[in-house]
Amino acid sequence: MTAVEQTADDLEHLNAQELVAEAVARYPRLTVATSFQKEASVILDLVMKADSSVRVFTLDTGALFPETRETWAKLEAHYDIKIEGIRGQQLERHWEQSTDSCCDLRKVVPLRETLATADAWVAGLRRDQSPTRADTPKLKWDLKHGLWKLHPLADWTERDVWRYIAANDVPYHPLHDQGYESIGCFPCTKPGAGRDGRWSGDTKVECGIHVAA
Repeated sequence: MTAVEQTADDLEHLNAQELVAEAVARYPRLTVATSFQKEASVILDLVMKADSSVRVFTLDTGALFPETRETWAKLEAHYDIKIEGIRGQQLERHWEQSTDSCCDLRKVVPLRETLATADAWVAGLRRDQSPTRADTPKLKWDLKHGLWKLHPLADWTERDVWRYIAANDVPYHPLHDQGYESIGCFPCTKPGAGRDGRWSGDTKVECGIHVAA
């Protein structure tokens, strides 16, 4: 077992709150990438309770649902914070030519540039979201970006997420109440269970930001 694997294994037993607290103490340049989906709302609440000065950003693709922008403003007001909007290159209706290239320019590239100044980042992936995420660890070395990546909700279920939101009065994306279990950009997202509504009718299952190098 490598030193990196040992470090990750050492934190696997921690619950979400404990892992976030450990990350805040361990990584001075911790940053949170938020998508404003329900898991992201939970992550933000956990992090803000641990340290409200942690940097939070979102990838503003220029193709967000109006409801996503409303949730953005609501979360900023709720936690009295500023969530940075990071924009990449945005070609007109690029998704009609190539969803892969569109995701790369609007999400993958600006994420890489943003994480260059961090030493760890937090994301809301859960193991039960899709087969491609079934082996998600709570902490891993992100080889593609050269820093640690944390998934505090890796072992949570859909019910766990909603239970936390209700118990802690956490603002969440209104499209979840309209059949959207996973929410991305409006041209490529439809209502659906799990991640079935993302790139519906296409073999694409990930935008690329959570795909290892």
